Parts: sequence; C-alpha cells; structure tokens
Amino acid sequence: MSKTATFPERTQTSDIEKGTVLQPKFGPDGLIPCITTDNATGDVLMFAFMNAESLAHTIRTGKASFWSRSRNKLWVKGEESGNVLKVVDIFVDCDQDVLLVKVENAGPGACHNGYRSCFYRKVAPDADPDSKDSLKLVFAAERTFDPDKVYRK
Repeated sequence: MSKTATFPERTQTSDIEKGTVLQPKFGPDGLIPCITTDNATGDVLMFAFMNAESLAHTIRTGKASFWSRSRNKLWVKGEESGNVLKVVDIFVDCDQDVLLVKVENAGPGACHNGYRSCFYRKVAPDADPDSKDSLKLVFAAERTFDPDKVYRK
C-alpha cells in the first residue's frame, strides 16, 4: 500500500527535544504510541500504535493510519467503515516517543463498537479496588452508529 519509510536516526537529546527534525522513537517492537483527538473539540477519539510505515502513510495521505497488532498489517482508519480520520496536525511530545494526531472525523464515530470515541466507558464513581465486585464500568456516551451496518464481517 505504501513504500518503505525511513526516518532519521535519533541524534543528541538537545536536537530531539529542541530541534526541528522529526526523529520518532519507535520501541523495540517498532511501534510508537499515538493518541488521536478530535480537532474541533479536543476529545480523545482513540489510542493506537504506529510503525514507520503507518506514520509515513499518514503523512503522505493525510489519513490517519496505524499498525494493527492483531492483524499484523497497515490499517487505514475508515477503510471499511468510511469513518476516515482526516489529519489536521501531527504533534510529537518532548522526546518524540509519543504522537498526538488531531483529526476531523468523516463519520459519526471513530470506535468500531459504534461510539464517537473509543473511550465511551469510565470507572464507576463508587469503584473500590479492594473489592472485585465493585470494579464496575459505567457508560459515558451513547452509540452514534450501528457497527453491524457499517463493518463487513
């Protein structure tokens, strides 16, 4: 789908932290964490990993693309659902080991379970880490689309 990408070798800390050259720090598994947010609201939509190929593909195409660990392949978000994430900006943290991608969502949601965000549940306010029975999750959002109508199985 895309050609092999090579990013610059990481140099000295001052260049990485204060310079103007992208020098992403991929982990031993070749991956870098990526947080994706809605550009208009700032809401976190999803968390995934990128490798050099998916980061380069994202930069080239303007479509948020990730490395699917479960499928072991490049994953262009929205390739099945149509809910493409159009890249507005790509940020790196201070030491370039985490990416933040700000996007515009072409569809009603980013989550494969039918929600606007993958973060649609939260730990219940009365959760007690010392009691397995009270470690409950509560829904914090409503579904925005029916995934059975969107995804090919």
